[in-house]
Amino acid sequence: MPTTRDYYEILSIERTADGEEIKRAYRRLAMKYHPDRNPNDPEAEAKFKEAAEAYEVLSDPGKRQRYDQFGHEGVRGQGAAAHDFSRMNVQDIFSMFEDILGGGGGFGGFGGGGRGRQRGVARGYDLETEVALSLEDVLKGTEREVEFTRMDVCETCTGSGAKAGSKPVSCPTCGGQGKVQQAGLGGMFRMVTVCPHCGGRGQIVKDLCETCRGKGRQARKRKLSVKIPPGISDGQAVRIQGEGEPPPQELSPSGEGVRGDLHVVVRVREHKTFARDGDHLLLEMPISFTQAALGAEVNVPTLEGHDKLKIPRGTQHGALFRVIGQGLPNLRSGRRGDLVVVTKIEMPKKLSTTQEKLLREFAATENESVLPESQGFLKKMKDLLGKGGS
Repeated sequence: MPTTRDYYEILSIERTADGEEIKRAYRRLAMKYHPDRNPNDPEAEAKFKEAAEAYEVLSDPGKRQRYDQFGHEGVRGQGAAAHDFSRMNVQDIFSMFEDILGGGGGFGGFGGGGRGRQRGVARGYDLETEVALSLEDVLKGTEREVEFTRMDVCETCTGSGAKAGSKPVSCPTCGGQGKVQQAGLGGMFRMVTVCPHCGGRGQIVKDLCETCRGKGRQARKRKLSVKIPPGISDGQAVRIQGEGEPPPQELSPSGEGVRGDLHVVVRVREHKTFARDGDHLLLEMPISFTQAALGAEVNVPTLEGHDKLKIPRGTQHGALFRVIGQGLPNLRSGRRGDLVVVTKIEMPKKLSTTQEKLLREFAATENESVLPESQGFLKKMKDLLGKGGS
C-alpha cells in the first residue's frame, strides 16, 4: 500500500521548498538508502521506495497542488497512489526517475537498469559525506581528511560474482535479455520491466564468489584529503570527480566506464561570538551607558584578533556600525564582507555612593522623575500598610 506519512516529512523539507530543493532532498535519501549500499535491509528498501513516492508527487506541480489541498486523498488513483511503490521492483523505480537516478540525467550516478538502459558509457553511483567547519576555517579555507565507504569491484572475481573456475550462465527467466514483459490492466497492453530473477543482468551466477557472495562488488573504506575553499557556506558541497563508485555490475561487471563523484557537504558550526549573514558577520557589542552617551573608542573582536570602532555621542541601543572588510570572503570573487556591530547598552546592577549621587544630579538637570533614595525595609512596609488602611 502507498505510504500514509506526510510527503514533506519524508523528504525533510519545508512546504515552501522549490523544485531544486525537492530534487536534492530526494537524491540525498536515494543515496542513503540505496539497496546496493544496504544489502538485505528491508527497512532501507522501504525508505528508498517511500522517498520515491514522495518525490513523484511533490515534483509535479499539479499533483503537489492537489496534495497540499486535499492530502493523500487528492492524489489517490494517480501518480504515487497509482504506482504503489511499496510493491515495485527497485529497478522499476530507476526507470521512472531516470533523469535523476541515472542514464543521461543531470545528476548521474544512479543507474541500475538492465541491458536496455545502457546508453553510451556506463556511470557509477555518486557518494556523499560531510565535514564540519568553524567560521575561522571558512575565512582562510582549510584541508580536511574525509573517510568514507564505497563499493568497489571485487578483487577475487573481478566483478563477475562467480566463484573461481566458474562463469555466469544465461538467465532462464528472460533468456539473457535482462527484461521481461508483463500484462497490463485487463490484458489491454503489455509493460516491459526489469527481470526480477537476474535484476537486469541477463545472467545469473550459480557458484557464488566467496568474497562478495555473487554481487561482484565489495565495500571498502577510503581516505582522502579534501581542500575546502574560503567563503564556502553551510550546505554547499565540494565535488571530487571520480571518487564515487564504479558502474553497477549489471551495466559493467568489470567496472569499466566512469566512476561516480564524491560530494563533500560542508556543515558550518555555530560560533560563540559571531553570527553569519552571507559574507557578513554580525556581532552584539555590549557598551556602557556612559560610552553611549559621551562617545568612545572601543576594541571589537574579529575572526583575526581585534579592531578599533568609534562610538559616537548619543548612540542608541541597537545601533548598527560597520567594520569594513572584517567579514568573510566571497566564494567566487574573494572579496570580503563586513563586520556589522550591533550596540547593546548595558546598565550597571550596582552603583557606588559617588556614582548614584552624580546620576541623581544629572537626573535633576533633566527634570526626570526617579525613585527616592533607598529606605529601610520596615519603613517601606509601614508606609505600604498605612496607605492600604486609609
